Amino acid sequence: MSDLFDITKFDSYKEDNRREVKKAKGGLPHSLWETYSAFANCYGGVIILGIREREDGSWYTTGLNAGDKDRLLKQLWDTVNNRKKVNINLLKEDDVETYDVEGDLIIVIYIAMAKREEKPVYINDDLFGGTYRRNHEGDYRCTRLQVKTLLRDQAENTMDMEVLDDVPMEDLNYETIQGYRNRHRILKAGHPFERLNDSEYLRSIGAAAISRDDKQLHPTAAGMLMFGNEYDIVRHFPEYFLDYREMLDPAIRWTDRLQSSSGEWSGNICDFYFRVYNKLIKDVKIPFAMDGGDRIDDTPIHKAL
Repeated sequence: MSDLFDITKFDSYKEDNRREVKKAKGGLPHSLWETYSAFANCYGGVIILGIREREDGSWYTTGLNAGDKDRLLKQLWDTVNNRKKVNINLLKEDDVETYDVEGDLIIVIYIAMAKREEKPVYINDDLFGGTYRRNHEGDYRCTRLQVKTLLRDQAENTMDMEVLDDVPMEDLNYETIQGYRNRHRILKAGHPFERLNDSEYLRSIGAAAISRDDKQLHPTAAGMLMFGNEYDIVRHFPEYFLDYREMLDPAIRWTDRLQSSSGEWSGNICDFYFRVYNKLIKDVKIPFAMDGGDRIDDTPIHKAL
Protein backbone atom coordinates (compact mmCIF):
# COMPACT_ATOMS: atom_id res chain seq x y z
CA MET A 1 0.00 0.00 0.00
CA SER A 2 3.06 2.25 0.09
CA ASP A 3 2.25 3.35 -3.48
CA LEU A 4 -0.80 5.18 -2.08
CA PHE A 5 1.26 7.82 -0.33
CA ASP A 6 4.76 9.14 -0.94
CA ILE A 7 5.73 12.17 1.13
CA THR A 8 7.91 13.45 -1.73
CA LYS A 9 4.76 13.73 -3.91
CA PHE A 10 2.69 15.52 -1.27
CA ASP A 11 2.05 18.61 -3.38
CA SER A 12 0.71 16.57 -6.28
CA TYR A 13 -1.96 14.62 -4.39
CA LYS A 14 -5.70 15.19 -4.35
CA GLU A 15 -8.54 13.21 -2.83
CA ASP A 16 -9.78 10.28 -4.90
CA ASN A 17 -11.17 6.79 -4.42
CA ARG A 18 -8.03 5.70 -2.53
CA ARG A 19 -7.05 8.85 -0.58
CA GLU A 20 -8.97 10.89 2.00
CA VAL A 21 -7.78 13.80 4.16
CA LYS A 22 -9.11 14.95 7.56
CA LYS A 23 -8.11 18.09 9.46
CA ALA A 24 -8.31 16.28 12.85
CA LYS A 25 -7.34 19.42 14.75
CA GLY A 26 -9.94 18.88 17.48
CA GLY A 27 -9.62 15.09 17.61
CA LEU A 28 -10.50 12.17 15.36
CA PRO A 29 -13.44 13.17 13.15
CA HIS A 30 -16.48 10.86 13.26
CA SER A 31 -16.37 10.59 9.46
CA LEU A 32 -12.99 8.82 9.70
CA TRP A 33 -14.78 5.57 10.56
CA GLU A 34 -17.12 5.82 7.60
CA THR A 35 -14.04 6.11 5.39
CA TYR A 36 -12.39 3.20 7.23
CA SER A 37 -15.42 1.03 6.44
CA ALA A 38 -15.61 2.26 2.84
CA PHE A 39 -11.93 1.61 2.08
CA ALA A 40 -12.00 -1.82 3.75
CA ASN A 41 -15.08 -2.92 1.79
CA CYS A 42 -13.62 -1.74 -1.54
CA TYR A 43 -9.95 -1.64 -2.55
CA GLY A 44 -8.25 -0.20 0.51
CA GLY A 45 -6.92 3.33 0.83
CA VAL A 46 -5.11 5.87 2.94
CA ILE A 47 -6.52 8.38 5.43
CA ILE A 48 -4.29 11.36 6.17
CA LEU A 49 -4.88 13.34 9.36
CA GLY A 50 -3.76 16.94 9.70
CA ILE A 51 -4.71 17.98 6.16
CA ARG A 52 -7.41 20.19 4.68
CA GLU A 53 -8.44 20.47 1.05
CA ARG A 54 -8.56 23.77 -0.83
CA GLU A 55 -11.28 24.59 -3.34
CA ASP A 56 -8.96 23.57 -6.17
CA GLY A 57 -8.43 20.16 -4.54
CA SER A 58 -4.87 20.77 -3.35
CA TRP A 59 -3.89 20.07 0.26
CA TYR A 60 -2.44 22.08 3.12
CA THR A 61 -1.54 21.15 6.70
CA THR A 62 -3.64 22.15 9.71
CA GLY A 63 -0.87 22.53 12.29
CA LEU A 64 -0.87 19.27 14.24
CA ASN A 65 1.92 19.06 16.84
CA ALA A 66 3.46 16.32 18.98
CA GLY A 67 0.74 16.64 21.62
CA ASP A 68 -1.98 16.30 18.99
CA LYS A 69 -0.23 13.27 17.57
CA ASP A 70 -0.12 11.40 20.88
CA ARG A 71 -3.76 12.17 21.61
CA LEU A 72 -4.95 11.18 18.11
CA LEU A 73 -3.00 7.90 18.06
CA LYS A 74 -4.37 6.86 21.46
CA GLN A 75 -7.89 7.68 20.32
CA LEU A 76 -7.31 5.79 17.06
CA TRP A 77 -6.12 2.58 18.69
CA ASP A 78 -8.72 2.71 21.47
CA THR A 79 -11.52 3.13 18.94
CA VAL A 80 -10.41 0.64 16.30
CA ASN A 81 -10.24 -2.04 19.01
CA ASN A 82 -13.71 -1.17 20.33
CA ARG A 83 -16.13 -3.70 18.81
CA LYS A 84 -19.06 -1.41 19.52
CA LYS A 85 -17.50 1.12 17.12
CA VAL A 86 -15.75 -1.05 14.53
CA ASN A 87 -16.57 -4.72 14.00
CA ILE A 88 -13.00 -5.66 12.99
CA ASN A 89 -9.56 -4.11 13.42
CA LEU A 90 -7.58 -4.31 10.17
CA LEU A 91 -4.76 -2.04 11.36
CA LYS A 92 -1.26 -3.11 12.37
CA GLU A 93 1.34 -0.90 14.03
CA ASP A 94 3.22 -0.31 10.78
CA ASP A 95 0.01 0.79 9.02
CA VAL A 96 0.26 4.16 10.80
CA GLU A 97 3.08 6.59 9.94
CA THR A 98 3.86 10.17 10.99
CA TYR A 99 5.56 12.79 8.82
CA ASP A 100 6.75 16.35 9.30
CA VAL A 101 5.57 18.73 6.56
CA GLU A 102 7.20 22.15 6.94
CA GLY A 103 6.94 22.01 10.73
CA ASP A 104 3.42 20.51 10.91
CA LEU A 105 2.78 16.84 11.62
CA ILE A 106 0.54 14.61 9.53
CA ILE A 107 -0.58 11.08 10.39
CA VAL A 108 -0.99 8.61 7.53
CA ILE A 109 -3.23 5.59 8.13
CA TYR A 110 -3.15 2.77 5.58
CA ILE A 111 -6.41 0.79 5.37
CA ALA A 112 -6.09 -2.60 3.71
CA MET A 113 -8.87 -4.11 1.63
CA ALA A 114 -10.65 -6.61 3.87
CA LYS A 115 -10.57 -10.26 2.89
CA ARG A 116 -13.77 -11.74 1.53
CA GLU A 117 -14.48 -13.56 4.78
CA GLU A 118 -13.96 -10.32 6.78
CA LYS A 119 -16.53 -8.28 4.86
CA PRO A 120 -18.68 -6.38 5.49
CA VAL A 121 -16.66 -4.03 7.67
CA TYR A 122 -19.16 -1.85 9.51
CA ILE A 123 -19.31 0.71 12.31
CA ASN A 124 -21.49 1.67 15.29
CA ASP A 125 -22.53 -1.97 15.82
CA ASP A 126 -24.98 -1.52 12.93
CA LEU A 127 -24.57 -4.02 10.11
CA PHE A 128 -27.12 -2.55 7.69
CA GLY A 129 -26.77 1.09 8.70
CA GLY A 130 -23.03 1.24 9.24
CA THR A 131 -21.57 -0.48 6.17
CA TYR A 132 -19.99 1.90 3.64
CA ARG A 133 -18.37 1.75 0.20
CA ARG A 134 -16.10 4.18 -1.66
CA ASN A 135 -17.12 5.94 -4.87
CA HIS A 136 -14.69 8.55 -6.25
CA GLU A 137 -14.10 10.96 -3.33
CA GLY A 138 -17.13 10.01 -1.27
CA ASP A 139 -18.18 7.37 1.26
CA TYR A 140 -21.68 6.02 0.69
CA ARG A 141 -23.83 3.82 2.90
CA CYS A 142 -24.40 0.39 1.35
CA THR A 143 -27.92 -0.71 0.55
CA ARG A 144 -29.36 -3.79 2.26
CA LEU A 145 -28.86 -5.72 -0.97
CA GLN A 146 -25.17 -4.75 -1.14
CA VAL A 147 -24.67 -5.79 2.49
CA LYS A 148 -26.40 -9.11 1.87
CA THR A 149 -24.14 -9.68 -1.14
CA LEU A 150 -21.05 -9.12 1.02
CA LEU A 151 -22.43 -11.54 3.61
CA ARG A 152 -23.20 -14.14 0.97
CA ASP A 153 -19.69 -13.87 -0.46
CA GLN A 154 -18.17 -14.63 2.96
CA ALA A 155 -18.81 -18.29 2.31
CA GLU A 156 -15.94 -20.51 1.27
CA ASN A 157 -17.85 -21.31 -1.91
CA THR A 158 -18.79 -18.06 -3.63
CA MET A 159 -21.81 -17.65 -5.90
CA ASP A 160 -19.82 -18.22 -9.08
CA MET A 161 -18.70 -21.64 -7.77
CA GLU A 162 -22.28 -22.95 -7.54
CA VAL A 163 -22.73 -26.17 -9.54
CA LEU A 164 -25.75 -26.06 -11.86
CA ASP A 165 -26.91 -29.64 -11.33
CA ASP A 166 -29.70 -29.49 -13.92
CA VAL A 167 -27.47 -28.23 -16.74
CA PRO A 168 -25.59 -30.68 -18.99
CA MET A 169 -22.13 -29.78 -20.23
CA GLU A 170 -23.50 -29.80 -23.78
CA ASP A 171 -25.40 -26.59 -23.02
CA LEU A 172 -22.16 -24.61 -23.05
CA ASN A 173 -21.19 -22.95 -26.32
CA TYR A 174 -18.53 -25.05 -28.05
CA GLU A 175 -17.27 -22.21 -30.28
CA THR A 176 -16.77 -19.87 -27.32
CA ILE A 177 -14.83 -22.54 -25.43
CA GLN A 178 -12.56 -23.20 -28.43
CA GLY A 179 -11.95 -19.48 -28.94
CA TYR A 180 -11.03 -19.09 -25.28
CA ARG A 181 -8.69 -22.11 -25.42
CA ASN A 182 -7.01 -20.78 -28.55
CA ARG A 183 -6.30 -17.47 -26.82
CA HIS A 184 -4.90 -19.39 -23.85
CA ARG A 185 -2.59 -21.38 -26.15
CA ILE A 186 -1.28 -18.20 -27.77
CA LEU A 187 -0.82 -16.43 -24.45
CA LYS A 188 0.83 -19.36 -22.66
CA ALA A 189 2.23 -21.74 -25.23
CA GLY A 190 3.09 -25.15 -23.79
CA HIS A 191 0.89 -24.76 -20.73
CA PRO A 192 -0.06 -28.16 -19.17
CA PHE A 193 -3.76 -27.39 -19.71
CA GLU A 194 -3.22 -27.77 -23.47
CA ARG A 195 -3.17 -31.56 -23.02
CA LEU A 196 -6.60 -31.63 -21.35
CA ASN A 197 -9.84 -32.34 -23.17
CA ASP A 198 -12.57 -29.71 -23.00
CA SER A 199 -14.29 -31.18 -19.92
CA GLU A 200 -11.04 -31.49 -18.00
CA TYR A 201 -10.02 -28.00 -19.05
CA LEU A 202 -13.28 -26.43 -17.93
CA ARG A 203 -13.03 -28.22 -14.61
CA SER A 204 -9.46 -27.00 -14.15
CA ILE A 205 -10.39 -23.33 -14.63
CA GLY A 206 -13.50 -23.52 -12.43
CA ALA A 207 -16.06 -23.43 -15.22
CA ALA A 208 -17.31 -26.93 -14.37
CA ALA A 209 -17.40 -29.14 -11.29
CA ILE A 210 -18.63 -32.54 -10.07
CA SER A 211 -22.12 -32.39 -8.60
CA ARG A 212 -22.65 -33.79 -5.12
CA ASP A 213 -26.06 -35.07 -6.23
CA ASP A 214 -25.38 -37.19 -9.33
CA LYS A 215 -21.55 -37.25 -9.21
CA GLN A 216 -21.49 -35.99 -12.82
CA LEU A 217 -19.71 -33.00 -14.32
CA HIS A 218 -21.88 -29.91 -14.72
CA PRO A 219 -21.20 -26.23 -15.49
CA THR A 220 -20.69 -23.88 -12.58
CA ALA A 221 -22.42 -20.52 -12.44
CA ALA A 222 -19.17 -18.95 -13.65
CA GLY A 223 -18.95 -21.43 -16.52
CA MET A 224 -22.52 -20.72 -17.60
CA LEU A 225 -21.96 -16.95 -17.54
CA MET A 226 -18.68 -17.19 -19.44
CA PHE A 227 -19.43 -19.94 -21.94
CA GLY A 228 -23.20 -20.45 -22.02
CA ASN A 229 -25.80 -19.24 -24.47
CA GLU A 230 -27.89 -16.23 -23.48
CA TYR A 231 -31.18 -18.16 -23.56
CA ASP A 232 -29.75 -20.65 -21.06
CA ILE A 233 -28.03 -18.00 -18.94
CA VAL A 234 -31.25 -16.06 -18.28
CA ARG A 235 -32.94 -19.20 -16.96
CA HIS A 236 -30.51 -19.10 -14.03
CA PHE A 237 -29.85 -15.34 -13.92
CA PRO A 238 -33.12 -13.66 -15.00
CA GLU A 239 -31.70 -10.12 -14.79
CA TYR A 240 -28.67 -10.94 -16.95
CA PHE A 241 -28.28 -8.37 -19.74
CA LEU A 242 -25.11 -7.02 -21.37
CA ASP A 243 -25.34 -3.84 -23.41
CA TYR A 244 -22.64 -1.90 -25.29
CA ARG A 245 -23.57 1.36 -27.00
CA GLU A 246 -21.48 3.71 -29.11
CA MET A 247 -22.87 7.23 -29.03
CA LEU A 248 -20.94 9.59 -31.30
CA ASP A 249 -23.73 11.99 -32.20
CA PRO A 250 -25.93 13.44 -29.42
CA ALA A 251 -28.76 13.76 -31.92
CA ILE A 252 -28.78 9.98 -32.43
CA ARG A 253 -29.59 7.56 -29.59
CA TRP A 254 -26.65 5.34 -30.59
CA THR A 255 -24.47 4.73 -33.63
CA ASP A 256 -23.50 1.15 -32.77
CA ARG A 257 -24.92 -1.31 -30.28
CA LEU A 258 -24.19 -4.83 -29.08
CA GLN A 259 -26.53 -6.54 -26.65
CA SER A 260 -26.60 -10.03 -25.25
CA SER A 261 -30.26 -10.67 -26.04
CA SER A 262 -30.10 -10.03 -29.80
CA GLY A 263 -29.98 -13.75 -30.66
CA GLU A 264 -27.34 -13.06 -33.32
CA TRP A 265 -24.46 -14.40 -31.19
CA SER A 266 -23.94 -16.41 -28.00
CA GLY A 267 -24.59 -13.52 -25.60
CA ASN A 268 -22.13 -14.80 -22.97
CA ILE A 269 -19.58 -12.71 -21.08
CA CYS A 270 -16.54 -14.14 -22.86
CA ASP A 271 -17.74 -13.33 -26.36
CA PHE A 272 -19.13 -9.97 -25.25
CA TYR A 273 -15.75 -8.96 -23.81
CA PHE A 274 -13.80 -9.69 -26.98
CA ARG A 275 -16.45 -8.28 -29.33
CA VAL A 276 -16.53 -5.02 -27.39
CA TYR A 277 -12.74 -4.87 -27.11
CA ASN A 278 -12.39 -5.24 -30.88
CA LYS A 279 -14.87 -2.42 -31.39
CA LEU A 280 -12.93 -0.16 -29.02
CA ILE A 281 -9.55 -0.74 -30.69
CA LYS A 282 -10.66 -0.60 -34.31
CA ASP A 283 -9.50 3.02 -34.72
CA VAL A 284 -6.41 2.82 -32.48
CA LYS A 285 -3.28 3.36 -34.56
CA ILE A 286 -0.51 0.77 -34.26
CA PRO A 287 2.99 2.20 -34.84
CA PHE A 288 5.70 -0.03 -36.29
CA ALA A 289 7.79 -1.49 -33.46
CA MET A 290 10.03 -4.55 -33.06
CA ASP A 291 11.14 -6.53 -30.04
CA GLY A 292 13.80 -9.17 -30.62
CA GLY A 293 12.77 -9.60 -34.22
CA ASP A 294 9.05 -9.83 -33.42
CA ARG A 295 6.48 -7.23 -34.46
CA ILE A 296 4.68 -5.63 -31.47
CA ASP A 297 1.03 -5.23 -32.37
CA ASP A 298 -0.25 -3.60 -29.21
CA THR A 299 0.39 -0.27 -27.51
CA PRO A 300 -0.16 1.22 -24.04
CA ILE A 301 -3.60 2.29 -25.29
CA HIS A 302 -4.48 -1.32 -26.11
CA LYS A 303 -3.34 -2.41 -22.65
CA ALA A 304 -5.40 0.35 -21.01
CA LEU A 305 -8.50 -0.64 -22.97
